[in-house]
Amino acid sequence: MEEELTPDLCVIGAGSGGLSVAAAAAQLGVSVVLVEKGLMGGDCLNYGCVPSKALLAAAKRADAVRTASNFGIDVLEAQIDHRAVHDHVHRAIANIAPNDSLERFTGLGVRVIRAQASFLDKETLEAGSVLVRARRFVIATGGKPNVPAIPGLDEVPYLTNETIFDLGERVQHLIVLGGGPIGLELGQAYNMLGADVSIFDTGEFLTKEDPEAARVVLKRLHEAGVAMYPNTRVERVEPSVQGLAVHFSQGTDNVIVKGSHILVATGRRPNLKALSLDRAGVTHTDRGIKVNEQLKTSNRKIYAIGDAIGGQQFTHLANYHASIVIKNALFRLKPDVSAMPIPRVMYTDPELAQVGLTEKEAREKSRRIRIYRWPFADNDRAQCERQTEGFIKVITKKDGTILGVTLVGPEAGELLQLWIVAIAKEMRIGDLTSLVLPYPTFSEISKRVAFSYYRPLLTKRWLHWIIGLLRKLG
Repeated sequence: MEEELTPDLCVIGAGSGGLSVAAAAAQLGVSVVLVEKGLMGGDCLNYGCVPSKALLAAAKRADAVRTASNFGIDVLEAQIDHRAVHDHVHRAIANIAPNDSLERFTGLGVRVIRAQASFLDKETLEAGSVLVRARRFVIATGGKPNVPAIPGLDEVPYLTNETIFDLGERVQHLIVLGGGPIGLELGQAYNMLGADVSIFDTGEFLTKEDPEAARVVLKRLHEAGVAMYPNTRVERVEPSVQGLAVHFSQGTDNVIVKGSHILVATGRRPNLKALSLDRAGVTHTDRGIKVNEQLKTSNRKIYAIGDAIGGQQFTHLANYHASIVIKNALFRLKPDVSAMPIPRVMYTDPELAQVGLTEKEAREKSRRIRIYRWPFADNDRAQCERQTEGFIKVITKKDGTILGVTLVGPEAGELLQLWIVAIAKEMRIGDLTSLVLPYPTFSEISKRVAFSYYRPLLTKRWLHWIIGLLRKLG
């Protein structure tokens, strides 16, 4: 006999967004059912943010050993224990997992059902042997790797972000299909860990990023020996003595690259197929569920958040979506999901961080903008750390109101925090000149670029006249 539940809220998917909704609602005294067929914590904990950053942390330590002679320290070549690196990655997952665990959410009063969810009609969800008729539903089912139909790919043991972190052996030559953040981050990590790396993309690399900033990252990858193949078409994949061979065309050239492993990083798509959304009256496409400014679907009892709606795929965006749903579903507020600028960071070395408009986007909206730059080479801490590549670029209105910021360089993701607040509070760039920042830190680059706003005043005759007059007056 099927059990029937009638909670205030039913959340489908226990990734970052779904867990945020469930935890907030439960702590506010709302009855919550959480349905998850896979691992608690979803993609971010198990296949995405956490393992990739743990792997990058290990890779950067290996690179630090390799470059220690730049600081007058002679060391032998880094001896990499690839099984130990694997264990470090999974230890990071295990240490964070209790925050997302079934035990924690059960303790919060959430009823957790481990089953596939499927809508029966506009008001009823089936999950295993349980029927759920909730006052509101939230679809937070995340995404999954998009694997292109390449001839022969299914005949070799290819990797995705869901399987690559299970590797415990040395990778001799990693071939990466896809030059987006996932492909570049993991490609650089394995390069630092001693692998040969070749990265393919159907277009140019990092076309969504500021071109100047992208060139800094791509230059670093090139100098490290990563082979980059833009504007390529993969014709087929086949087994070889080394492991596999990729046949591709680049313009009029046909080339074969052989490697030991292949990573498919050609994007992700919403994980919606098993939900039977048509039965629920939810409008959707292969790219995601259609929602309004409050993240409501065409069925007003159902919300959708995170990767399930397509668009930008960030954990912090899913968490922001969760806050929108809580405000709307529980407090009847009507926050606009587009009101807050969403930052993004690519965790390569150097990092590339962006919030607000890029220079190109700003120029498309208005010709009356101002652009201010400051290089890391003029930052004292960067000189001490020998991390002088990169810069900060700030785009403002004529009156100094900040429209967007691009950072490429050391700790760019951390340095971006100040600018996220500044844009959210509609501050002007000149407001940051009054801050007292500790010396020597990378963060001083933000104050230095802010002072650039006043540089044109130094050439004004009237300013020199006033200063001269005040000097005469004692």
